[in-house]
Amino acid sequence: MSGEPRGKGTSTRVVAAGRRKEWTQGIVNTPVWRASTILYDSVADLRASGAADTHHRLFYGRRGTPTQWSLADALTELEPGAEGTFLYPSGVAAIAAALLSVLSPGEELLLVDSAYDPSRGIANGLLKRMGITTRCYDPLIGAGIADLIGPNTRAILMESPGSLTFEVQDVPAICAAAKARGVTTLLDNTWATPLLFPAMQHGVDLSILACTKYIVGHSDVMLGSVTAAPGHFMQLRDTSFQLGQVASPDDAWLGSRGLRTMAVRLRQHQDSALQIARWLAEQPEVERVLHPALPSCPGHEIFARDFLGASGLFSFVLNGGAKEKWEAARAALIDGLEHFGIGYSWGGFESLALPIDPARHRTATRRDDAGPMIRLQIGLEDADDLIADLEAGLARFRTIMHP
Repeated sequence: MSGEPRGKGTSTRVVAAGRRKEWTQGIVNTPVWRASTILYDSVADLRASGAADTHHRLFYGRRGTPTQWSLADALTELEPGAEGTFLYPSGVAAIAAALLSVLSPGEELLLVDSAYDPSRGIANGLLKRMGITTRCYDPLIGAGIADLIGPNTRAILMESPGSLTFEVQDVPAICAAAKARGVTTLLDNTWATPLLFPAMQHGVDLSILACTKYIVGHSDVMLGSVTAAPGHFMQLRDTSFQLGQVASPDDAWLGSRGLRTMAVRLRQHQDSALQIARWLAEQPEVERVLHPALPSCPGHEIFARDFLGASGLFSFVLNGGAKEKWEAARAALIDGLEHFGIGYSWGGFESLALPIDPARHRTATRRDDAGPMIRLQIGLEDADDLIADLEAGLARFRTIMHP
């Protein structure tokens, strides 16, 4: 469902994708088309429109306008082999709609144990109330997932790398095992985006993005998407229509604007994050750095095989000591940072630091980290300034842990 052929280079596709002439009408960016009611020339036109496929046709505002279609088509073009994309008002809405499009009462979901906490919340809340069961699995299970697929297993939700602990999953192996049993695979691909991990090429059926992060890139829009492989889009679209899901045209426009610079931003996020991750790995206060591009990260060999690059989000484990001091020492490190904000989300131009405690979320695997953990979103500031900031923070941590 993508538009006319474009250049093959990644950056070229990011700039050109979704900009159909009939939508831009000579303007560089597709304008903001705001609409609820669509007017028809006659009753006959209205009846005919209702009976036809409304994809990329004005019908009613909830079905979209060229502003939403442009971004959706662009995201489809970035996933070679995809059939289509649907937009949502948030990443969590995208996850929920994708799951509801493939699961029914009495069926089972296999959920990676390193999943984004709201994904687990959907499984333990909405899906459980619907009579859908969930089993969590080890992120590093790979082809062993075949042993967990039972007669009622309908879907497998992956997240690679995990957004707190960054285990890299063997997505191709999991998808192969799923396809052999007729199970649908879903991947939260927000960390890598299609630029760094083309999900469809690795066998994924439904690729989910919290576009709030790297697509938008400016920490000012809530937006999500699901891109579907052939044979999965119509069920996704119909389910989303029935749920009344629609992304605001203003938000879609901001998503399209952010998309045009994403390739450039990702390169900067990657370079700065790697510089900082390698520096942290050499500090005595740091026990372990969990960045997929470093050998210290679980699944690094899979990352080296499958990914085209890295983004700007990773975490690290501080050296322990008296456990009763962990919280105060970690808070001192974070609270005094000058160039890192304290907040959720990531993917924007600004750096963030977040205290994380992933052990409390695990059910299928156990974590026994040597010290408290911090997740960093590395923004577009000078890496040297961020390193100096973290160096001072580690000194504060050391003062409390080892006075």
